[in-house]
Amino acid sequence: MHIQDYLAAIIFGAVIGVVARIILPGRQPIGLILTVLIGMGAAVAGTWAADRWDLHSDKHLVVSGHEYDWLVIGVQVGIAVVGVGIATMLAKAFSSDDDHHHSRYDH
Repeated sequence: MHIQDYLAAIIFGAVIGVVARIILPGRQPIGLILTVLIGMGAAVAGTWAADRWDLHSDKHLVVSGHEYDWLVIGVQVGIAVVGVGIATMLAKAFSSDDDHHHSRYDH
């Protein structure tokens, strides 16, 4: 792997993470770095899952000489949506924003 491959993975992860955040309704209180990391993880997990269960189509997207399968991208985005959802739930659960969130013990 070359440095360009790592940069492409970061950019692709960022795109997948941002698309997941757009698809997921509501506000997600997670930062850009976490969004990119979730996207990168989803890209790896989605590629593995697509290969594992032979999820491939004949529809491809070509970017800078690299070919991407639309079905694999769909699996990756789906995993990213779940990842962003989990990160959002955890961020809200551990939020210390007392002005907006009151526990049942506040009286």
